[in-house]
Amino acid sequence: MSVSTPLERRLSGRRLFAAAAVAMFVFGMLIALLGTLFGLPAMRERLGIDLAQQGDLFSVLFAGLLAATAVVGPVLDRFGSKPVMVSASAMVTAALAALAAARGFGVAAAAALLLGVGGGWLNTASNALVSDVFPADRGRMLNLLGTFFGVGALFVPLVVSVGFDALSVPGVMALCAAVAGAGTALSLALRFPPPHEGAAFSLRGVVSAARGEGVALLAALLLFEAGNEAALSGWTSTYIGAMGWSPRLATLVLLGYWAVAIAGRTASAKLQAWAGKERLVIGSAVLAVAGCATLVAAAGWLPGLVAGAWLTALGFSAIFPTVLAIAGDRYQRFAGTVFGLLFTVGNVGSLSFPWALGHISQSAGLRAGMLVPLAGTVLVAACAVAAARRAPAGRAVRA
Repeated sequence: MSVSTPLERRLSGRRLFAAAAVAMFVFGMLIALLGTLFGLPAMRERLGIDLAQQGDLFSVLFAGLLAATAVVGPVLDRFGSKPVMVSASAMVTAALAALAAARGFGVAAAAALLLGVGGGWLNTASNALVSDVFPADRGRMLNLLGTFFGVGALFVPLVVSVGFDALSVPGVMALCAAVAGAGTALSLALRFPPPHEGAAFSLRGVVSAARGEGVALLAALLLFEAGNEAALSGWTSTYIGAMGWSPRLATLVLLGYWAVAIAGRTASAKLQAWAGKERLVIGSAVLAVAGCATLVAAAGWLPGLVAGAWLTALGFSAIFPTVLAIAGDRYQRFAGTVFGLLFTVGNVGSLSFPWALGHISQSAGLRAGMLVPLAGTVLVAACAVAAARRAPAGRAVRA
């Protein structure tokens, strides 16, 4: 049996991080895709849908995410990250091709569901892979990985804004499908770590993880955080357009939203070592409350809309990866199962918040709908404070 050298292990770690980074880029890309393209009136006209149906499509996407993450954790622990990442990338590629051809709500909904399933597997598998490969530097590397989610999310509004008059909606979809296909090829080419020995699925293991100290609070925190992030990333450009600004300007503000999110996650990779994971989550949540309140209060005032959207993006940027790092520190053997559990709860929020925002907006206006993420952001801050107070003293918990 050959023994790898330290250099070989470092190179292998970098290659695996690259594969995880591409997966997160694709995940960010597909999350931003619906919010960017459906923020354009032309896209709604192409499919023949209204604001409520736009919210329904977001919910279908996140229903797929929810279904995928409900089962992916034990699969990861039993079979490892490679089969999950390869199959997920292939699903996303196929779904994007179908969405490019869609001309009605039914086909778009089916494609959105497949996008959600593939995206849910990509998201959980890439985070679990990095948590497994970098146990001594988990917090920094997970935050760094999160920047690639932001880069992927930034990619779509950047492409749309730069090629606003030249690139068609199917053209954007085809470009995104090509990126997802490249991720499939990269994951196929690399050698991944083996599954966790003896970590096959057991109901007892899942229950043990769910009952661990502070896990319920971490899950509740991610429920509200993921719901808010899904609602705001999906509806910010639509909201700004409804306040009287042009679709192109609304897309540029969304582009800035994702640029700020990337900068925030890059900075948080270093800040968490200085401030501590729990304090970083609390500070980020308070910042997000201020930003979301500004966004709602600004109405048609463009500087307030820009400041509110970007401040909210900065606040949200560090929360999800840092909470995952906290969970990874406490639950190591069943990391895939624990991550799957947290992502599942988070995706309940991702499914319900955009749906609620869309249906409230259809009946009472978009400004009323934006009260949904504002209320959720306040609850994120409350859960962050409570979770920090429940943090165990010292040792990691093993399922």
